[in-house]
Amino acid sequence: MKQNLVLLTVLIIIINLSSMPVLAQNFTFSQAWKTVLQESDALAAEKQNIERSQYLQDAASDLLLPSISLGANYTRLDHAVRVKPSEVIASMPIDSINEAFGITTNNLDSFFTSTLSERDIFTSSIRALWPVYTGGRVSAVQGIAKAQNDEASHLLTMKQLEKFEDLVKYYFAVVLSEQVLKTRIEVEQGLKTHYENALKLEEQGQINKLERLQAQVSLDKSQVERKKSLRDSEIAQIALARLLKTREKVTPTTTLFINKSLPKMSNYLDKSLADFPALKMLDAKQKQASGLIEIEKGKYYPEVYLYGNYNLYEEDNLASQIAPDWEIGVGVKIPILDTSGRSGKMKAAHSSVMQIKYLKAQAVQDLSVLVEKSYREANQSLEEYQGLASSLALANENLRLRNKAFKQGVSTSVDVVDAQLFVASIRTQRFVAAYQYMISLSKLLALSVDTHSFKHYQSYQGIEVK
Repeated sequence: MKQNLVLLTVLIIIINLSSMPVLAQNFTFSQAWKTVLQESDALAAEKQNIERSQYLQDAASDLLLPSISLGANYTRLDHAVRVKPSEVIASMPIDSINEAFGITTNNLDSFFTSTLSERDIFTSSIRALWPVYTGGRVSAVQGIAKAQNDEASHLLTMKQLEKFEDLVKYYFAVVLSEQVLKTRIEVEQGLKTHYENALKLEEQGQINKLERLQAQVSLDKSQVERKKSLRDSEIAQIALARLLKTREKVTPTTTLFINKSLPKMSNYLDKSLADFPALKMLDAKQKQASGLIEIEKGKYYPEVYLYGNYNLYEEDNLASQIAPDWEIGVGVKIPILDTSGRSGKMKAAHSSVMQIKYLKAQAVQDLSVLVEKSYREANQSLEEYQGLASSLALANENLRLRNKAFKQGVSTSVDVVDAQLFVASIRTQRFVAAYQYMISLSKLLALSVDTHSFKHYQSYQGIEVK
């Protein structure tokens, strides 16, 4: 019984929680942008890429340091190493002395044969190798590692600019959808009032049934459009919430805005050509290709290195006693015949440098076209928004007169509905024009790597769109 009571209690709690309204979370655009920078997995991945390249750069800086190793060797000889006096004397020009004193080597061998080393030999030592000249290859590798780190940093900037454009698109899509929804609600309310007036006029015999039915059909259509706008708003909300990685409903508090005019296009173009990360990434790739040329060129030069060895353990025998405990020296390695294909690789690296130069030239052209396109689209949206102001004033006045005429019986229901829908269409066009302007503006700011100026366009020069 107790178990059933507990299950019932848990079920009631779950039902209550599921029926609770979703909390709305207010976000200014600046707050939303900070959230994207902190929560975006794509940006986090690029930050890890920078960290990885930094570690590789640190690793490349160690290439000029000496390498020190501890080594041990075990050797098994086919026989012990022994030295006999007869063998020593035979290698020396003293045969006449032996004959004068009557010395025979057989007698000496039996008394003075020495064992230099047994068959089993174990040694241990510390070895050091320090490259002092590598033909420029080490510095080239370090330069490539730095260029790769720079490329990773520029790639992060590129991703941040893309996320900025995405945020402007999704954030203000929610604002736009809410404005359109409000317009649809106002249209529905206006047509509802018109329908109620049509009912009264029909009862009074001032209009026929057809006029009233036309008013009713228009009201029904407006309800369908309002529901569609509501669904569009919900979809935009979901997209923004996913971008901000939140389960709560997001309520944007920054409204659509426009500016009276834009600065000269040359301002955006100059900044774009100087700072756009894609161009800097190509510069970094060109440095990497140049570094590959230096690496292959260095294979034609000699290597100079210092080396040393210190014996830590050796067998207790005559050979060990005679041999020195340590040694140091300098070595030179001169390549005569190389099988790594250095000539072909050098030519390939030169081709890579030329390829990147052509790619950058094409990128500059494409970037210039994109800046001009975005600039003209922004101005076109401004002109459209400003040009529709007179149309909106005309539409409002026309609606007022049509409503008045309908009440007096000198205008039809279709005229009123058309006037109402015309007002809604003009208002919607202005909202869309403002939204398109903000999309083009964000593209311009991203291309010129000047996204921090967005707030300046909004707060100090912006005209709020309502």
